[in-house]
Amino acid sequence: MRIRRAGDAALLVETDGLDAAHRLDAALREADLPGVVDVVPGERTVLVVADPSADLDRLAAQLPGLPLPEDAGGGAPPAEIPVVYDGADLDEVARLTGLSREEVVVKHSAATYTVAYLGFSPGFGYLTGLDPALHVARRESPRTAVPEGSVAIAGPYTAVYPSRSPGGWRLLGRSGLALWDVTRDPPSLLRPGMRVRFLREESL
Repeated sequence: MRIRRAGDAALLVETDGLDAAHRLDAALREADLPGVVDVVPGERTVLVVADPSADLDRLAAQLPGLPLPEDAGGGAPPAEIPVVYDGADLDEVARLTGLSREEVVVKHSAATYTVAYLGFSPGFGYLTGLDPALHVARRESPRTAVPEGSVAIAGPYTAVYPSRSPGGWRLLGRSGLALWDVTRDPPSLLRPGMRVRFLREESL
């Protein structure tokens, strides 16, 4: 664990990888250390945001001693996201992977995913665990507006667009589940370390 200052009110903790980042994120939230106002895990880092009046040296000294949980997800069952697989790029993904349209759907819906981190837009979770057979590049020309609820893949990730936005990921289907709702506490349905499964549906 390597800890660096990140500006005047934050620490950036470098970890050995995604699992370690998720476990430290869970430990920090459980510890609820005085002065910590936010925790933002990344692929191999955890940003610890503190109140401007906090003693960062003291906070940095506390971090290595935190007991890390065995399972960042707390043993909770996977969250389930219903999906209708009728995406605009489904046939293209089948062609690029050499699979049939049905095989693409089966492989995508068979896996259990882990929320690696959130980014790009509020509530947008980068989910790892995508079958390597479905690893395809982003579209050469991104769409200017991807509909809310679109289920997509790009590289080793899959995701659900929580709101209408530009995007270059390839669309496999759509979900009616609200991943971002400002009236909910917390607004994001997903959080880093959470496990997720997609459930195939015939209609929304």
